[in-house]
Amino acid sequence: MTQIVYERERRSSRKFMRVRVKLAGKNQQGRRFRHASETIVISAHGALLYSEQDLEIGALLVLINSATEEEQECRVVYLGDDAEKGQRVGIEFVSPAPLFWGVELKQPDRVPAQTSSIQKN
Repeated sequence: MTQIVYERERRSSRKFMRVRVKLAGKNQQGRRFRHASETIVISAHGALLYSEQDLEIGALLVLINSATEEEQECRVVYLGDDAEKGQRVGIEFVSPAPLFWGVELKQPDRVPAQTSSIQKN
């Protein structure tokens, strides 16, 4: 009998938190922009935030924490629905930056392992 264990694990925990940020880069039309925004969800590896710009997956941007003026290079990894404050955009830091947000982020969220038994004949 062979036993297979399936486990999903996040790279870092996520926290629903509004953080004022500035987003800078080039939009789909190739025009440079810099605008104020706020996050919806943060993690050590990136964030979900609002953007008023037309962006594309893979676009390289600079995210600036408005409270500290710290900058972090990131890329667009998700384009979501439009909302009152702009389109929901998922960004991933080029390098993990757990201290960028100025808040303590817990250890990665863990999803309990599922165990499945498979019989071999």
